[in-house]
Amino acid sequence: MASIGEIAALFASFCWSLSAIGFTKSSRQVGSLVTNRVRVFIAMLVLILINTVLYGQSIPLNAGASRWVWLSVSGIIGLSLGDAFLFAAYREIGPRLGLLLLSLAPVFGTAIAWIFFGQTLTPLQIIGIVVTLGGISWVVMTRQKSGDENFRAMTGRGVLFGILAAIGQAIGLVFSQQGMTAGFSPFAGSLIRMLAAVVTLWIVAVFQRQAGSTVSVMRQQPPAIRWIAFGALFGPVIGVSSSLLAVQYTEIGVASTLMALPPIFMLPISYFVFKERFNWQAVAGTFIAIAGVALLFS
Repeated sequence: MASIGEIAALFASFCWSLSAIGFTKSSRQVGSLVTNRVRVFIAMLVLILINTVLYGQSIPLNAGASRWVWLSVSGIIGLSLGDAFLFAAYREIGPRLGLLLLSLAPVFGTAIAWIFFGQTLTPLQIIGIVVTLGGISWVVMTRQKSGDENFRAMTGRGVLFGILAAIGQAIGLVFSQQGMTAGFSPFAGSLIRMLAAVVTLWIVAVFQRQAGSTVSVMRQQPPAIRWIAFGALFGPVIGVSSSLLAVQYTEIGVASTLMALPPIFMLPISYFVFKERFNWQAVAGTFIAIAGVALLFS
């Protein structure tokens, strides 16, 4: 039977697939920047409530300075920057292709460990990287078919946003693991990351004089608030907490591989929810890319 770490990683993948629905809808209604600011704020409030009920402490002030630093930096890079690019990719090319490009995160994570930490790459890992890049390249170069107004054609800007999102998630995951030692609560860890993201995004919004306009836009678009709340519940609350639980109880390579599965979950979601029609090459390329990730950490 799979351990709690593997189960948590799989559940995180499924939750992120669901959150992609909400964030795609809201990004197309109010934009990716507004979506990112509002969803971290909603997620922060929910996590404060969860921590208060479970641990009797709304904010884990006794977590230790080192843990706060690691998780805060992880939140700034992964949630503020990485997810901002991810939502932009959702808007440009849709959730299926956005999540597929996000599956490059384990590849970038391995490359970061090789360059900065001196970890060597085995021949099998190199093959895994090549297979992953080949599968994603196949999908990117495959001509897609539109089903309805939800269709988004492949654009170079959308691909760039997806790649930057993967880099942000890879760096954020490395920092998260450093802060989740000694059985620290995933909900408390998620809250620290979310607090850092909220402070960063809203300070930037204030300096750019966009805080007031963000509130005004949300008042004018009540459906967008509902979609953001839906995405926040399954993404930064349940999904991110599950991912932190996963890296606590299983190797980061195994967790990264299982958490790279959202593109597989998105195939039926894109077909039935977004009415996207894709050919067999897109499906085959997606499975090849995920197989490459599995090889990378086999």
